[in-house]
Amino acid sequence: MNKKYYLQSVLRVVFMGVLSFLFLIPFYIILRNAFATDRMIIGRKWMLWPWPMHILDNLKELFANEDVNIFTGLRNSAFIAVTQTFFQLLFASLAGYALARIPFRWSKQVFAFIIATLMIPYTVTFIPTYIVVAKLQMVNTFAGIILPGLFSTFAAFMYRQFFLDFPIEIEEAGKLEGLGYFGLWSRLALPNARGISIALGVIAFMRSWNAFLWPLVIGQNSSMWTIQVVISVFLTSQTIIIHEIFLGSLVALIPVTVLFFVLQRFIVQGITMSGVKG
Repeated sequence: MNKKYYLQSVLRVVFMGVLSFLFLIPFYIILRNAFATDRMIIGRKWMLWPWPMHILDNLKELFANEDVNIFTGLRNSAFIAVTQTFFQLLFASLAGYALARIPFRWSKQVFAFIIATLMIPYTVTFIPTYIVVAKLQMVNTFAGIILPGLFSTFAAFMYRQFFLDFPIEIEEAGKLEGLGYFGLWSRLALPNARGISIALGVIAFMRSWNAFLWPLVIGQNSSMWTIQVVISVFLTSQTIIIHEIFLGSLVALIPVTVLFFVLQRFIVQGITMSGVKG
């Protein structure tokens, strides 16, 4: 029995090691190519690590490029991601609490309809959403980029699951103090949903930060480009600046990576507290 358990442990460690290695390969490629020259990257002789490294030269070239403003891309991505994350959490928590606590006749049907929207592919709603944004004259505006992403069905579902498991006795005590539904949500339910809020906030921020197609279509002026759109400029039909593509990807990767590692424990904790059973 001990030998069998030991063998299973070894196989589990080996399996997880192989998966970790495969997971880290893209990050290794980004780091390697970000500090190399185009000649090193496309050369016939493969180098495990570029030597000499061109860290300062590549960074100066990236941030001094007048045609592509990396700082503007970072600023725009941060503004869009923070705004969408804040309002996603606000609206989703309101919707989740209403679905979990406010009784009304068609509550089950409304919830079923909301869940059904999760099955609709993003590509199906892309063109209708663009038509609506264009009719509202919000093309080439930050409002056009931000507004369609202010509500998350997934986040509303997760909040609903959390609030269903939230002790009803606490809310009953709040009702005795004269609190209505909004007061119960703002003063009791939401403050106790910190874990799930942080988890959903990290997911929303990363999704908004990494968005490419919608910001590209709506933000047509270069002053509105996000970091993902800025990086794509290095790859055109006329020129391909390989090392700047990888270095720009590394710069764009740093904020979300730091955010994920700082708050990763809240992601697991938030999903566990949501009441979703595997």
